[in-house]
Amino acid sequence: MMVVEQDIVIKNKLGLHARPASRFAQLACSFESDIKLMKNSIAVDGKSILEVLTLACPAGSHLKIIATGQDAKQAAEALGSLVASGFNECD
Repeated sequence: MMVVEQDIVIKNKLGLHARPASRFAQLACSFESDIKLMKNSIAVDGKSILEVLTLACPAGSHLKIIATGQDAKQAAEALGSLVASGFNECD
């Protein structure tokens, strides 16, 4: 079983609020791999918008994506790109 970890930083100025959390969870659900999102020592299910929101991530938050499964590499790369783009939100 492949495990891929990727460090990310929330760049958009409003942080990981409802809209980007929803986009993250929707994209995570498109992969077969198990997706965890970790902040400090707290890990949540990256496929659940409610769990993602519980991390309370303002701009500048450092997180880790942990993908486990056959498509873990593709999942981590796609989710990392989404976050790096600032969720395509206007500043």
